[in-house]
Amino acid sequence: MADWTAWQNTWDRQQEWYLPDREERLRVMLDSVAALTGEAPRVLDLACGTGTITSRVLARFPDARTTGFDMDPALLTIARGSHEGETRAQWVHGDLRAADWPTLLPHPQYDAVLTSTALHWLQAGPLRDLYRTLAEVVRPGGVLINADHMPDATTPAINEALDAFDRERREKAAAGGSEDWVGWWRRAAEAPELAEAVAERFETIGNPVDGDHSDGEAHSAEWHALALRDAGFSEARAIWASPTDGMVLGLR
Repeated sequence: MADWTAWQNTWDRQQEWYLPDREERLRVMLDSVAALTGEAPRVLDLACGTGTITSRVLARFPDARTTGFDMDPALLTIARGSHEGETRAQWVHGDLRAADWPTLLPHPQYDAVLTSTALHWLQAGPLRDLYRTLAEVVRPGGVLINADHMPDATTPAINEALDAFDRERREKAAAGGSEDWVGWWRRAAEAPELAEAVAERFETIGNPVDGDHSDGEAHSAEWHALALRDAGFSEARAIWASPTDGMVLGLR
């Protein structure tokens, strides 16, 4: 029998190789949901992957209801498996680049749309379009929170020093046995319980083992806040930052 919880945990550890403060930003994300939408939110976990945000939401808010949405069949397999029997969570396979993707959702609107390390896969134009769509998916008074790579090109000397420091940290972690993105996918492709879903992922999305990754763009937190306001959110600003990443909240 597949140990889906173990797969979920190894995914989290692999992500933390890149983002050592990942749990801190998730805590700030959920604190913001509690402050602005209450203790029983209906949450859309957008580009949910293995369901990390969903698991944190359900642990934090016993009366929450979640929908996980993703196009990756392998990661969704892990999400469904690790949340088997969890009646508060639903899962939807779809491509948010399709114009009609919201019709796949079980609810017309949500208190909170949460996403992490995902939307940098989109270029600027499609991301602006997505924000306009999400302004309709988030109920009035609800929130969209996007945590992602949000570089600041105005500080090149700071960026260079911090990037060098982070590379050294990751090299030390790798020497100690930490698994990176490519290594995780290579192992998943060889696992019998994931082989079919991973093969579908490689065919429809791309093969990370061969170096295939995002052709999108990363933008500053200020860019995201402005794009959210242009899309119809009443307020938007950064609520958290690390040397390489940021998190922006849009209030509908």
